[in-house]
Amino acid sequence: MTQSAKALLEDYRRLFRDGIWDNNVVMAQMLALCPLLAVTGTATNGLGMGLATTFVMVASGLLVSMFRGIITPEVRIPVFILLIASLVTLVDLVMNAYLYEMHKALGLFIPLIVTNCAILGRAESFASRQPVHRAMVDGLAMGVGFTVILVVLGAVREIPGSGTLFADAHLLLGESFAWMELTLIPDYRGFLLMILPPGAFLALGFILAGKRVLDARLAARTAPAAAPAISS
Repeated sequence: MTQSAKALLEDYRRLFRDGIWDNNVVMAQMLALCPLLAVTGTATNGLGMGLATTFVMVASGLLVSMFRGIITPEVRIPVFILLIASLVTLVDLVMNAYLYEMHKALGLFIPLIVTNCAILGRAESFASRQPVHRAMVDGLAMGVGFTVILVVLGAVREIPGSGTLFADAHLLLGESFAWMELTLIPDYRGFLLMILPPGAFLALGFILAGKRVLDARLAARTAPAAAPAISS
C-alpha cells in the first residue's frame, strides 16, 4: 500500500471515529434530540430515521462540496437549506411510495429532517470547505453515528418496554428484514414508562452518562504516567 493510500485511510478512520464517537451528533454535540426522543419507541423506527438522515447527510455533503466554489458567502445558508430541503422532500416521497408503513410510523419527523441542525452545521462547517470525497465520508460518518445512537436508544426502550427487539421490521423495512425481529421476553406485559417520553429522557441520560464514564476511563489509560519526583 502506498504512503498516500495509507494517509487517506487514516484520514477516513479519523473522520469515522469523530462521527461515531468523539463528535457524535447526539452524545457530543447534543443536536437532533427532537427526532431522537420522538421516534425511538422501537429500534426499528430508530433505524429507519437513521438511514433516512444518513442519506440526506451524505448527499448534502456531496452537493455542498461540489458547488462550494460558486456559492457566495452572502447566500450560502439559504442555499444550503434549499439543498437539504430538496433532498428531504425526495426521501419523503420515496419512503411514502416504497416504505409506506415506515413513512406512516415516522410521520412528521421525516420532513423535519430539514430542521436538523447537525445537517446544516456539517454543511456549513465542513462540507463547504472540503473536497467532495472528504465531505461525503464525513456525512456518512456523522449519519452512521446518529443511526447507531437512534438504534441503541430504541433498543434500550423497546426491550424493557415491550420485550421485543426490532419489532415489525418486516412491515416497516420490507420482508427481507424479517430476520431481525426478536421476541426476547415471551408473554411479557411490558413496562409502559420506557416507551413513553419520560422513558426516552431517562434512557438517553443513562447512555450519555455511560459515554462520559468510558471517555474518562479511556483518557486515564492513555494519559502518560506522571514523572517521578526528584528527591533533593
